Amino acid sequence: MIYSLRGKLIHLENGLAVVECAGVGYGVRTSAATLSGLTVGEEATLYTHLHVMEGGLDLFGFASRAELSCFRMLLGVSRVGPKLALSVLSTVTPEQLALCVASGDAKTLSRTPGLGMKSAQRIVLELKDKVDKEQTAAALPGAMAAAAAAPQSGMGEAISALVVLGYTQGEAAAAVASFPADWPVEELIKGALKKLASAG
Repeated sequence: MIYSLRGKLIHLENGLAVVECAGVGYGVRTSAATLSGLTVGEEATLYTHLHVMEGGLDLFGFASRAELSCFRMLLGVSRVGPKLALSVLSTVTPEQLALCVASGDAKTLSRTPGLGMKSAQRIVLELKDKVDKEQTAAALPGAMAAAAAAPQSGMGEAISALVVLGYTQGEAAAAVASFPADWPVEELIKGALKKLASAG
C-alpha cells in the first residue's frame, strides 16, 4: 500500500497532480481543495489511497489525513464512487462534511455538483449510522460522556464530527474538552483538530 507521496510537484491540471518521487512521476487524482494548496516546482506531500477497479488502478491523494479519511468513508457509502467523493470534498471541507453528518444537514451537501438531495441524505444517514455504532460514551469520564450523549450540544456535535473524521470517541472527547463549551461548533472542531494534529 502506498501510504503517502512526498516529492516535487511537476504538473497540475483539473483534478490531477503529478508528484515526482525518485525520478518517477505519480499521477494523483485529488480534490479542488488540495489542488488549491499546491504549487508546481515546490515540494508536496499527499496522503494516498489506491483504488482498484476492473479497468486498472487509480491513485488518489490529499493534503491532510482528515481529507483522506473522509474520502475513504464516502467510498463506503452505497452508490458513491471516487469521482463523486472527490466532488463532495471539492465542495465542502472535511470539517464541514463532518459537521453536516453530525447535525443531519443534507442540504449543504446537496450543493455538490452531481449530487442530488436523496444522495446527500443517504450520505448523511449512512455515515451517521457508522458514527453511532462506533460511539462508546460509557467509556468516557464525567463531562465528556455527558457531552457525547447530548448530540444537540456544541460539544456533542463537535465530538461526533471528529469521529466522522476517523478519530476515536476518546480522542475526540479529550481534544474537545480542552476548549470552552460555549464555543461555536466549527471553532471547537478546528481547535480540536489542531490539538490532535500537534499531538500526532
